[in-house]
Amino acid sequence: MTEREIDTTKVNISQDDCQIDAYLAKPTAPGTYPGIVVLQEIFGVNVHIRDVTERIAKLGYVAIAPALFQRQAPGFETGYTPEDIEIGRKYAWSQTTASELLSDIQATINYLKTLPEVKKDGFGCIGFCFGGHVAYLAATLSDIQATACFYGAGITTRTPGGGNPTITGTSEISGTIYAFFGMDDASIPQEQVNEIEAEFKKYHISYRVFRYDGSDHGFFCDRRASYNPKAAADAWQQVQQLFSQLL
Repeated sequence: MTEREIDTTKVNISQDDCQIDAYLAKPTAPGTYPGIVVLQEIFGVNVHIRDVTERIAKLGYVAIAPALFQRQAPGFETGYTPEDIEIGRKYAWSQTTASELLSDIQATINYLKTLPEVKKDGFGCIGFCFGGHVAYLAATLSDIQATACFYGAGITTRTPGGGNPTITGTSEISGTIYAFFGMDDASIPQEQVNEIEAEFKKYHISYRVFRYDGSDHGFFCDRRASYNPKAAADAWQQVQQLFSQLL
């Protein structure tokens, strides 16, 4: 597939109680394109997330990565040290809430709808790590038709801010969801992956689950020690198929 030339910029999304920073990438060629929301890891809208946003735009989408920690730490982005992980986890699990995250993602979609080059009839989302968990939440939004959920930990056991585990909302997913897991990911035992797939089947969700042997948490991120090029390449092909078929 020929990659498109793109423009990138930082934008602000108006939300009820704050202005959400976001990274926007879109093709330069005139036309209308599907919109994709990119959901960050616990490390913020960092170099990796911006790169993914650009890669998606080059395929012919308008991609946007909202700062999920806007209220907790405006401008936050970091690397992958143990100290970074602890800071990111604190923001992700004890200081965000599922309701605020969903509201912010809907606001991001509403912002995309205001752009003349964005199609208004169906959106996609993709998320990694904490963002993978959030993508599972976002899949319940009526605007989201295609979701790529990468190694979202805790889906079966908790939800941001506390409350019923995110998996309990599976029946509300109306689009198609692809879920990607590493078989060596200690943070997501295979029993949990099986539980997620069982819920998809129970509620007749349109889905596919991908299990990658020899792959750990973060296998898609080429800036982490756990990067697995083979698994990442296959997953990227699956994501392209998902978005091209549905959007």
